Amino acid sequence: MESVLVTFSGGVDSVFLAKVAVETLGEKAAALTAVSPSLPAAELEEAKKLAAQIGIRHLLIESKELDDPRYAANPVNRCYFCKTELFSLASRVAREEGLACVVDGTHVDDLKDVRPGRQAAKEWQIRSPLVEAGFTKEEIRENSRALGLPTWDKPAMACLASRLPTGTAVTLERLSKVEACEAAVKRLGFRQLRARVQGESVRLELEPAAVESLAAPGAVEELVRACRGAGFERVLLDLAGYGKE
Repeated sequence: MESVLVTFSGGVDSVFLAKVAVETLGEKAAALTAVSPSLPAAELEEAKKLAAQIGIRHLLIESKELDDPRYAANPVNRCYFCKTELFSLASRVAREEGLACVVDGTHVDDLKDVRPGRQAAKEWQIRSPLVEAGFTKEEIRENSRALGLPTWDKPAMACLASRLPTGTAVTLERLSKVEACEAAVKRLGFRQLRARVQGESVRLELEPAAVESLAAPGAVEELVRACRGAGFERVLLDLAGYGKE
């Protein structure tokens, strides 16, 4: 590809891709992180540290998908509008920086799911090297570990807007409440979780093993305090746990 701009969230896939890109292309590789209310502040700070650690030039740009009423309405194809904003910004930056290709961290396992953002990638001619090379999520984690990347076992990420039911408007207030809630729950020691908004309530999805830990004295009370402190009136727990139907 000669030179690339990696769309960089700081997650498992984009960190691996950026690491390989900078090792392969050196100064002809750069990473771009779009800063918006749907990206937790803690993830932004981690992305900055990871970019510095792997030695890739890291660019930040403000993303304004929340200003798009089509995105804010939270339709089933919300991700299309988000990715359109991201890829349009990335394409502009790539031109300004003289970089030939914009690349993302999509891998072959992603192709099994319905992902409206893929349409935006096609429209903006975004390359997906991990798909082209046939990498699965497991292989990305294995190779990340071999490269000494701290993200090899990082929990799966998703933007904060994904915590809102389809049709529930995406607002700064709701995103802020979700971010505060998940940050508070993580401080209690829970690593993989989702705080799903249900009206004025929050439904927590925790790792199955973590659900069992709530049997400890005072554990539930701590969890409720954390979520109410973030602004939710009621706290619900999904007994199936994260990633389970």
